[in-house]
Amino acid sequence: MPLSPATPQDIETVSNQLGRPARDIVAIAARCVCGNPIVVQTKPRLGNGEPFPTTYYLTLPAATAAISTLEATQVMKKYEQMLAEDAELQAAYQRAHEAFLADRAALGDAVPEIDGISAGGMPTRVKCLHALAGHALAAGPGVNPIGDLALEACSWKQSRCECVNYELKNA
Repeated sequence: MPLSPATPQDIETVSNQLGRPARDIVAIAARCVCGNPIVVQTKPRLGNGEPFPTTYYLTLPAATAAISTLEATQVMKKYEQMLAEDAELQAAYQRAHEAFLADRAALGDAVPEIDGISAGGMPTRVKCLHALAGHALAAGPGVNPIGDLALEACSWKQSRCECVNYELKNA
């Protein structure tokens, strides 16, 4: 998926989505059909010096809420079991890990503390569906198989805008 530069409006929107100032955004990695950011690409080292391995960060409240609800169903245990039993899934998840690391390396900021570490438990565990879904949305279908499964299973869909409804419901 093509990244788009983060505009000042995007930074303001993400800050509102997160309920705090957005930090060290490189680009918008996925957008809602209405144009709002869903996923941001973040620097691997934050401005305060802290390493930040989660290159793709899910920010849209409707999406994060849906993924949180999915996580609460203990689906990660199911995905880990699938991963343990399916060699093709293991290989695809390994490729997702490598793609994630390559994307971060392309940012040009080497961060030794997180060298070889991607996000969401890749390549051997399923630790954070938010990170995996963020990567799947940023990279596009077929790159991160566990992220794809989470997006398919959750109640939120990228094809419909829930930005205004979520904002009104939580205002």
